[in-house]
Amino acid sequence: MTDCTTGPLVFSSLKRKNIQADFRGGQLTSDGGGLLLREVDRSLGLIDAINACIRDPRNPFCTVHAQRTLLAQRIFGIALGYEDLNDHQSLREDPLFQVLSERGVRADLPLASPPTLCRLENRVDRQALGKIAEVFVETFIRSHSTAPEELILDFDPTNDPVHGNQQQRFFHGYYDQYCFLPLYVFCGSQLLVAYLRPANIDGALHARAILKLLVKRFRRQWPNVRIIFRGDSGFARWKLMRWCDKHDVGYIIGLARNAVLERLAQPWMQASATAFAQTHEKQRLFGEFLYGAETWDRERRVIVKAEHLDQGPNSRFVVTNLAGDPQGLYDALYCQRGDAENRIKEQQLGLFADRTSCHDFVANQFRVLLSAAAYILLDSLRRQALSGTELAHAQVDTIRLKLLKIGARVVCSVRRVVIHLAEGYPLKDLWGRVLKGLRAATVFSPASG
Repeated sequence: MTDCTTGPLVFSSLKRKNIQADFRGGQLTSDGGGLLLREVDRSLGLIDAINACIRDPRNPFCTVHAQRTLLAQRIFGIALGYEDLNDHQSLREDPLFQVLSERGVRADLPLASPPTLCRLENRVDRQALGKIAEVFVETFIRSHSTAPEELILDFDPTNDPVHGNQQQRFFHGYYDQYCFLPLYVFCGSQLLVAYLRPANIDGALHARAILKLLVKRFRRQWPNVRIIFRGDSGFARWKLMRWCDKHDVGYIIGLARNAVLERLAQPWMQASATAFAQTHEKQRLFGEFLYGAETWDRERRVIVKAEHLDQGPNSRFVVTNLAGDPQGLYDALYCQRGDAENRIKEQQLGLFADRTSCHDFVANQFRVLLSAAAYILLDSLRRQALSGTELAHAQVDTIRLKLLKIGARVVCSVRRVVIHLAEGYPLKDLWGRVLKGLRAATVFSPASG
């Protein structure tokens, strides 16, 4: 690797002592905490499973870097905060990354270069993408030691801005930009689906097909599990709701306001406005009625939240086939879907799922799945090892900063690799407890063999 900084870097003096720095510290890394993610992956077997999905057409006798090594290099790089392929021009020399890749530390042979990683991204086909999507669902299933009583599936689209001439990029009027429109499905904090779509579509496109596949797989594993579909008004499609009704799947979906809904909700809206006029305090009243849009096959139960604020009325509507008190369904169930939006922000902002700058659409979908794999590793770390700690509800960028970004010196011998972590690291005790918990999970995990 070219050494662009050969001379010392001079800083302001400390009393009578000169201060200078250089980039000649030897086998050092700034990502010592990545070892924790390696333990998570050994427990899940995630990278091995993804590797098994992708056919490797290269001649094994002419191959320097194994495909699994390339995948590990890329996924751990994203998890540790390196969004660009160009970052790997330096990271390939990092001894810690060589450990994470399972390749082993070799000063004479760095890891794969950015062009090699780019070739991997561009040779993955649609069949492999489908198999990787199945891996995420199977990983979710294996994370349950006992059958869950209920699964709430949050479907949510988001915009992924693009700034080039990528395939399938279109202008979206609502977002006022050229973008993709990926669809995410979460169950709690666990990611099930990360599906890249063009932007010239209905936001609910393929949601029903994906829901069918998920319900079929979950009920084959857990026949008695209760499944609830939750989404915003973009998913209020009668065919989706009819399918849920026929297959004993609950749903609670937002409805966009319209004149008919507001007319039917008028008794509660008027009562809310009257109470506000008398008390000058925020009012929230809940009611329900039957409603069917002209395009629907039949009427369905609609819950209205008739809220009145200083700024005026603020009514909200949801359609559901669930039994229960309207306010309880709205507050305790529907409003909780906002957490899925936080998970998408982690994907887009913390794990760079919006770095869809490849020209080929399939390659960009693969990039989204690589970011999703990095999320699964970090979320598994959060759920398995950080429960009950100060980082139990931390977002992935906070976990990365506090738990993974640790300076370390790597010392290799014939028999061992020793990672000397920074002595001044402030979370030593927590780090040790996390490692102990992960090691225990790895020992008893089927994926660890």
